[in-house]
Amino acid sequence: MEINVGTDIIEINRIKESIETMGDKFKQRVFTQKEIDYCESKNSQKYQHYAARFAGKEAVFKAISKKLDNKFDIAWTDIEITNDSQNRPQVEILNKKVDIQNIDISLSHCKTFAISNVVATF
Repeated sequence: MEINVGTDIIEINRIKESIETMGDKFKQRVFTQKEIDYCESKNSQKYQHYAARFAGKEAVFKAISKKLDNKFDIAWTDIEITNDSQNRPQVEILNKKVDIQNIDISLSHCKTFAISNVVATF
């Protein structure tokens, strides 16, 4: 078994500015509809949730990139971060170009930053 780890941190204002500048074009390029619906439901804290999912996608990519033949084999929207029935974040790789046994994700955010850690086993 091989274990790979990915971590990412981002300033929430970077995501907020991208969404406010590019609008739906940015959201649809980076996030799935489920992710957009979830983040939009958070009202005044939606940018924190978008940023956490953005950091999560970056961390997933870092954890699995060694297993991809080409970094372009996976798109932003091929990585979907949702919450399970107990509100824990979970990852699904929608484009199965990599054989992952298990993937675990942690997301966190405060007023200015969002961070994510991912552990993937192959």
